[in-house]
Amino acid sequence: MDVDGKDLTGKVFVVTGAGNGIGRCVALELISRGATVVGADINEVGLAETGRLVGDSRFHAHKLDIGDREAVQRFPDAVLADVEHVDGLFNIAGIPQDTQPIAEVDDDRIDLLMRVNYYGTVWLTRAFLPHLEQRPDGGLILITSSLSGLAPFPGAAFYGASKAAVAFFGYGLAQDQRGKKSKVTVTTVLPGTIWTDLVRNTSKALGTPEALARNFAMAPEKAARLIIDAALAGRVRAVVGKDAHVFNGARRLSSRLSERMAYAQVGRFVYRPARRRNE
Repeated sequence: MDVDGKDLTGKVFVVTGAGNGIGRCVALELISRGATVVGADINEVGLAETGRLVGDSRFHAHKLDIGDREAVQRFPDAVLADVEHVDGLFNIAGIPQDTQPIAEVDDDRIDLLMRVNYYGTVWLTRAFLPHLEQRPDGGLILITSSLSGLAPFPGAAFYGASKAAVAFFGYGLAQDQRGKKSKVTVTTVLPGTIWTDLVRNTSKALGTPEALARNFAMAPEKAARLIIDAALAGRVRAVVGKDAHVFNGARRLSSRLSERMAYAQVGRFVYRPARRRNE
């Protein structure tokens, strides 16, 4: 997409997960640059709060469960009945895994993690791709993976698997778009620790002091700016956050090194006796 990243007047973007965290910050940042945003989230209260923060008509709220394939397939028609066109899709929505070893995660949670984090992103991307292909100057697709897609973190095997899968979906889609010389660009972003409710809750569960965890994490507003800039530039892959860059570098040197670093960060909590974890 050949646009001035500082002025997105007239552009319309769909942002999933817009009711909280990074998704909300991406929506607010896009609107601050002049864009119109269709914000999607399963949380109507969160969407209403995002709309209140925006304070004008350039935010269109739509309740959507991206894990519901039929709802996702209907969603583009609902969006295009609300706005004239769509220039880009920011796939931000996702759900976490409780910090648990594989044997402790029940089958329903495994199914939900894959259905929302992986299939939801795939379904939504496939649903909007034909519309984006019709834009005369091309469109953009943003795929959100995770630090857990770079290194295997203890207690997050299924979350990491879902995020690694979605990353390789993004890379593969970018290849497809290159192969057919499409103007639609695909950017896969791998955020590290971003200070959201998800990270706050995880830090609390791990017993990490909030002040320490917050200083270690990147502010979601800054992450949103970097994510948007990467997508507008059409970068195939973008790593966001100091810890993500550290793990990305370690992984290039040695996969064993990145695994040991991940274990050192949270392994002692995850694998200590269940009685002590619940104290």
